[in-house]
Amino acid sequence: MLTLLIVIIILAFVFDFINGFHDAANSIATIVSTKVLTPFQAVLWAALFNFAAFFIAKYIFKEFGIGNTVAKWVNPQFITLQVVLAGIIAAITWNLITWWFGIPSSSSHTLMGGFIGAALANAGAFSKGHVDVINYAKVVPTFLFIFFAPLIGMLIAFFITILIVHVCKRANPYKAEGWFKRLQLVSSAAFSLGHGSNDSQKVMGIIGAAIIYYEGTLGHKLNFNEFVNQYSWVPFCSFLCIGLGTMSGGWKIVKTMGTKITKVTPLEGVAAETAGAITLFLTEHFKIPVSTTHTITGSIMGVGATKRLSAVRWGVTVNLLWAWIVTIPISAILASLAFYIVRLFF
Repeated sequence: MLTLLIVIIILAFVFDFINGFHDAANSIATIVSTKVLTPFQAVLWAALFNFAAFFIAKYIFKEFGIGNTVAKWVNPQFITLQVVLAGIIAAITWNLITWWFGIPSSSSHTLMGGFIGAALANAGAFSKGHVDVINYAKVVPTFLFIFFAPLIGMLIAFFITILIVHVCKRANPYKAEGWFKRLQLVSSAAFSLGHGSNDSQKVMGIIGAAIIYYEGTLGHKLNFNEFVNQYSWVPFCSFLCIGLGTMSGGWKIVKTMGTKITKVTPLEGVAAETAGAITLFLTEHFKIPVSTTHTITGSIMGVGATKRLSAVRWGVTVNLLWAWIVTIPISAILASLAFYIVRLFF
């Protein structure tokens, strides 16, 4: 059983790394498309602040609330090491597929679909009908924010853009552009902090669920906070892996996020990243895991809508929306299949 736990932890960190390069575009798409930084400079910048988010979560927020939420998506009696392993395998598979095709899907909802799908398979819910596997108090807010996060990001970006344009309407255009290029470094850093904190904690939650189960089989009952204190290397490594993953890039998705939704100027980049960062910190306060992909996409759409609605390429946006909708069920199906295979070997 210890071997299985080690495999889970390794694969969870692999998922974290993949999440980093899959979602690198979220932090750097606008800053690259506006030529504020080169792609290489941008990934280093984003990776630095992805990792720095660890210290903010630990010493300023003094908790890892999103990780606690993720660990409790599934009711404890349906969690086993086989369930967690199958969920991670499904999440890695779907993340690689969407990365290959340049689709900015949600790593968090991939993980949720995988975790829940494997637990449902373990409970026999697919053959026996409804089983009380899902902790709805934790899952429902996460599911609702599939729609709320991009909407909040879009509205905040819309109003920030209008405010900035109004305040700067008499400014020298060349000087203003120079200022906004500098400000984009700040807004990109803020969004990277939000991204690192939000997404790293999802992996922490999955590893936490596995370790809490394992400790339970040894007669040691742990809650999530006790797990964090006893296994302090888990949160540190979770943030480190996502930072390293971000450094590896994700250029296919950068192209979609930075150019295909709407053309972005430095001013608009500041507005989109600031709106995304505000949304991420707000949802972290309420301990709701959200998709950074959905959040920044909504923010970019909000910026584009201030020019005119036709400035947003709605055809691309509709395709993204379909990818978001199918992520959870496809991940659940992949996880259920993975669970039956895993059970043959463990």
